[in-house]
Amino acid sequence: MNEKKINIAQPSFLGNEKKYVLDALESGWISSIGKYIESFEKAFADYHGVKYAIATHNGTIALHLALAAAGIKNGDEVIVPDLTFIATSNSVRYCNAIPVLVDVEQDDWNISPDEMIKNVTTKTRAVIPVHLYGNPVRLKEITEIAHTRKLIVIEDCAEALGAKYSGMKTGTFGDIGCFSFFGNKIITTGEGGMCITNNDELAERMRILRDHGMNRTKKYWYDHLGFNYRMTNMQAAVGLAQMEQLNDLLARRDHIYQTYQNCFSNSPGIVLQSTHGQRSVNWIFTIRMKGLTLTQRDAVMDAMKKRQIDTRPVFYPIHEMPFYQHSDFIRGTYPNSSVISREGISLPTYIGLQDEEIHYIADSLLASIQQCTL
Repeated sequence: MNEKKINIAQPSFLGNEKKYVLDALESGWISSIGKYIESFEKAFADYHGVKYAIATHNGTIALHLALAAAGIKNGDEVIVPDLTFIATSNSVRYCNAIPVLVDVEQDDWNISPDEMIKNVTTKTRAVIPVHLYGNPVRLKEITEIAHTRKLIVIEDCAEALGAKYSGMKTGTFGDIGCFSFFGNKIITTGEGGMCITNNDELAERMRILRDHGMNRTKKYWYDHLGFNYRMTNMQAAVGLAQMEQLNDLLARRDHIYQTYQNCFSNSPGIVLQSTHGQRSVNWIFTIRMKGLTLTQRDAVMDAMKKRQIDTRPVFYPIHEMPFYQHSDFIRGTYPNSSVISREGISLPTYIGLQDEEIHYIADSLLASIQQCTL
């Protein structure tokens, strides 16, 4: 048995994080004003080749801010994949709008363009394609459908910083791209998020709404009902240091992915997401254990825990959540999201993970599957 527990994820601070945070502390600018906020936003916008980046306090806030700035309101419908982290769908409900859940593709686990088309109505205002586990959505089809039907596209890139579709970075295809910097993400600020856009009007609205709706030239005059969604200067200091290392962080995640892939290359029962030849990023290495029941999946996770290996299930389909049991949200069936969730498991993925640990994890998983399916 492995003596040291292997966590599912953990952050790495290998650059200027401490230096920049101490500088922010010494400057006295620790809240939502300070040089690191502007520097972080600029670095993020430059990386994506866009005009604007608007930092927020977390990724869920980024989604809500984007929807609010886009004018999503009571009675509007927004198409959302059924297989995603709950924040994607909840952010729509924060606007008193209706998240319409659609099934995902069996191979890449992302929102199905065909299912999207079926669910477009006269009330549909937007779609939120999610790049699940860092794997790009079929953006060509999604954006073509959206443009034809005049839908707003808000990309959920919480797990996909650095991913590319047709050579272009995810987050740059839609009207707004939203990112998360939670502790387990590609880069982290502890909590934090970002919205990016090339749209002048949307950028201005997001900046106003992020700061309580305050007029940008008349201090303490409020033209809109806004939010306190600002990032702190200390968060931004960590984010800027992380951005400086991004290429190295992505390269290390690529290596971890390739090592896992090699370990499972002779295991036909282990199914990975199809990338369709796009540049996926290895947020958390996630697989399907083909044919397993939910009970068997959970037994495998328990067996891994006994071997000191932390795992987690694939996201449960949103349509299964008690507070989504309503015909407003559920308008079809979800065979793909259901089977992917039932068979899916995420394995430890973080920068400090060593090759020998990956081999131990892979060997332990195969042994656990055999043990739990006899």
